[in-house]
Order: sequence, then C-alpha cells, then structure tokens
Amino acid sequence: MKRSLGVLVLSQYFHPEVGATQTRARELARAFARAGHRVTVICEFPNHPQGVIPERYRGRWTEWDALDGYRVLRVRVAASPVKTFRTRLAFYLSYMLMATLCAFRRLGKVDLVVATSPPLPVAAAGAALGILRRAPFVMDVRDLWTDAGAALGELKNPQALRLAAAMERWLYRRARQITVVTRAFGDAIAAKGVPREKLRWFPNGTQPALFGPEHVDPALRARLGIAEDAYLVAFAGLFGIPQGMDFLLDLAASYKEDPSIAFLFVGDGPLRARMAARVATEGLAPGVRLHPQVPTEAAAAYLNAADLLLVPLKRDPIFASFVPSKLFDCLACAPPVLLAVPGEARALLEESGGGLYAEPEDLASFRAAIATLRADPEAARRMGAAGRAFVLPRFERARVMDELVAVVTATPVDPLAPR
Repeated sequence: MKRSLGVLVLSQYFHPEVGATQTRARELARAFARAGHRVTVICEFPNHPQGVIPERYRGRWTEWDALDGYRVLRVRVAASPVKTFRTRLAFYLSYMLMATLCAFRRLGKVDLVVATSPPLPVAAAGAALGILRRAPFVMDVRDLWTDAGAALGELKNPQALRLAAAMERWLYRRARQITVVTRAFGDAIAAKGVPREKLRWFPNGTQPALFGPEHVDPALRARLGIAEDAYLVAFAGLFGIPQGMDFLLDLAASYKEDPSIAFLFVGDGPLRARMAARVATEGLAPGVRLHPQVPTEAAAAYLNAADLLLVPLKRDPIFASFVPSKLFDCLACAPPVLLAVPGEARALLEESGGGLYAEPEDLASFRAAIATLRADPEAARRMGAAGRAFVLPRFERARVMDELVAVVTATPVDPLAPR
C-alpha cells in the first residue's frame, strides 16, 4: 500500500478566483487528495484580477478553508488595483513571505512541496520551504515568466531582470522535478542546462463536465442584447496585455458598419477600463459587448452562445512556446476556434481540425478566417465537432493531473516525453 504523504501546494492564485492558474492548482490539489495524500494549499486572499481584497477578509492575516478533501490556508497579500512594477513586486513578495512563514510554523509534517509558477516568487517560497522542511521541491512551470516579462516590457529594469533570471536558474537547479505545460517550455528549460530527466510534460486540459455543447442557454443572447441571427464572435478570459485586447477591439471596430456581426468579450483584467473607454468613445456599441467575468461553472454557456471563439496572443516570438489553456476548453465546446498563437498551439489546433489559424495581430488574416467560416456554416459545425472529439480523450484535466501526481510521488522520474 502506498504511503500517504503530507503534500504542500503553493499557488498565489486559487479558487474562487477564475483563471488558468487557479483551475490547474485546484485540479492538482484534488488529484493529490484522490490519491490519498494529506494536502494543504497556501494561496492569497481572493483579489485577482481586480486587486481588491473582499471586505470579509479585512483586518485578518490568515483564514483556513476546506475544499474537495484538502485544506486551504488563505493569507493576506499586498493587493492593489493599481498595477505598476512596485505594486506587483509588493504583491508577489508579500505572498512569498506570508506563505513561507505560515508553512514553516503552522503545518504538520510535509513530505513534498509543489509550487506552481509564475509568479516566480511562489516557486522561491516552495524552494525555501523544501529546504526548511527537508522535503523534495517540485516546480510546476506554466509560463517562462522572465522571458515573457522581458518580451512584453513588464520587466524593464536591467537589474531586476538579471535578478529574476538568476533566481529562475537557481530554482531549476534546486527542484527535484520540473513539470511543464508545453513541450516547448521543457525544451527552453533544458537549453538553460537543466537535465532533461528532471523534466516532464503535463499539459493543461479541459473539464468535460463543465465544457461541452450541451451547456446551452437559449435565452442568453436575448439577455445580452445580441440578435439571434447575428454572427457572434466571442473571447472569454483575462483582459491583459499578452492577450492583445487592443487588437481585438481594432478587429471589432473594422466591422462597425456591419450590423450582422457582433463581438462578445467576457472577463476582467487590467485592460478592462481602457476597453470600456474605447467602446464608448469610438461608438462600438451595440456591436461590442463587454461582460463581467463569470464563474468557471457558467463559462460554457457563453462560449456556446457564439458562432466563433477567439484564442489570441500578442505577436511576439516568445509566444510560439505557449499553449493558452482556454484553447482546450474552447475546443471542448461546440463552436470552431480562431487561434492566433504560432508554434505548439497552432500544431495542436491543426491536428484537431477544430478551427482556423490567423496570424497574431494581423487584421487581414483575422478577417479572412472569419469570412471563410461565415461562408460555410456546415464546415464550421464539423470543425467544432472535430475539436471536441480530439480534445476529450487526450486532454482531460483530471486524468492529466492524476498522471502528474503519480510521477512526482514516485521515482525514478520519466524524461520529458509524450505521455
């Protein structure tokens, strides 16, 4: 009989916040609990992406919670609705400090520490706790944080960039195992001198019970004020810089004189206010709807209300190594996908047959793909069905997380390779 381990999972972002990080961390904790381990998650007081801690947590430093067979310790962080280099640094470092202090003093026996990154200070807390608690440290890499931050201009200070790169190299050396969400991330980490036998690919995936063509709300379009016969293009997720939201509004604006097409943006993030201002000042309503973020459990109804789903990232070489987690959920639903992410994500989409590819931030490429799909509804329907048939047997999130747990709790570690 396998020994039950005391597992500590560190993730700054967590349920009830909505997003790819939160979903992966929650499924990871569930998988450890399903395998019979004693699991504790340390996360922040919910505040992302607004940067405002709810009233119920005001004046408190920590709070215990219980979810899905594991414990959750929520800690206070220096959250701020104003996103600058200094406020982000305070945000990340406050979590690192609180997680380290609480985990060092308030937990029982810890046999394994798993930290999901970015942000990188989460992994730093994991490595520190691995040392302090004399437990192996596993680093779950969802993003090449230092490289992406430099590419997007979010890490402009040369000294900060050098420090982040040095921390990243130390963390890769310190980790007993490194799990990655794309093969390209594994290749990039191996290129920095990390032994490939430390690396293993565990992609993101979808939750079939939550995402599928059966999740339809016939009255949703009417509630949103969108005509039933309009061709609806939708985006759901973080309104952030990497997603290229300014370009998506440029795309919507190019159809301003065409009332037969509508755009729906569901989510929240640092660019929401700027997007709302553009919609108002440029007269983009009623062709463009900005809808608040919805719980994960409700997202599929919005996806299935659309005729086409957008999965974009900005035009930058760094994103050729990324596979947006929303791609799996979009493929699991009924509509076809219009993807604008080169490299591994494009290869996955084309293998699935679940949609079309457009060059990132290329207006002519996007409009051509939309025209193709609008002109042949039957072909679009077949694409939607093909995407779902492809993604379900290969990328069911719970099964992938069960495989991850089996690997990181056993030795030796398999090398980076297809599962």
